[in-house]
Amino acid sequence: MSIAFFDSGIGGITVLHEALKSCQSDEYIYYADTLNAPYGTKSKDEVRKFVLSAMNFITSLKVSAVVIACNTATSVAIEDIRKRYSLPIIGMEPAVKPAVEITEGTQKRVLVTATPLTLQEEKLKNLIDRVDNEHIVDLLPLPELVQFAENFEFKEDVVGDYLNGKLSACDLNKYGTIVLGCTHFIFYKNLFKKIIPDHIDVIDGNTGTINNLKKMLNLTDKHSDSKCNIKWYASGKQVYDIKKIAEFERLLLLLDSAEKTV
Repeated sequence: MSIAFFDSGIGGITVLHEALKSCQSDEYIYYADTLNAPYGTKSKDEVRKFVLSAMNFITSLKVSAVVIACNTATSVAIEDIRKRYSLPIIGMEPAVKPAVEITEGTQKRVLVTATPLTLQEEKLKNLIDRVDNEHIVDLLPLPELVQFAENFEFKEDVVGDYLNGKLSACDLNKYGTIVLGCTHFIFYKNLFKKIIPDHIDVIDGNTGTINNLKKMLNLTDKHSDSKCNIKWYASGKQVYDIKKIAEFERLLLLLDSAEKTV
């Protein structure tokens, strides 16, 4: 069985990482549309065009399922994709529902961070209308975090200055939960935790997405000693360059290391 993960860039590697920890599969394909990244600051029509082009290529690889490991791509194009392709397609959405569930009744609010396009889309607005009965959800766009990740900028002083500047505009004492609504942001999950007050939970949608994948494909839990082949693609071409593959693999190790420090 071959499962594809698609993102505008490297953010979806955080979702692939979650799958590698818990799913038994023969092969994973990771497709990064690096020529067109980032998606979150582009128009809806542009993003839809990029996503459909990528999906045409990915489905030509005869994969068993596709995970749209990008909140922006999901919000803009998931309905079009599901109409065009018959294979299982799993999308992402910001973890607003679980955030509201753990925050309601605490006198605290929920802060949803994502790209500007994700925050503007009807898909997110409809989700918030459906689950936010107490009207406790606020939105904060953080587009530069995507660019930091795409540039492999993980220095805490550089990214921390940006995050501190953005979060200083919010009264963090009012919040009980922050949602990381972009897969790129998850590379900085521990940095969020260092900056914000200890009482705030930081959550994302990766675990829920992989649980949906496992349920849809009846995947078994990963064997502790099993290894999975990963093929890397960038904007319609397979990546063979050893240095580029090593960069991708270093991101998986970075996520492993981040989890061990929690």
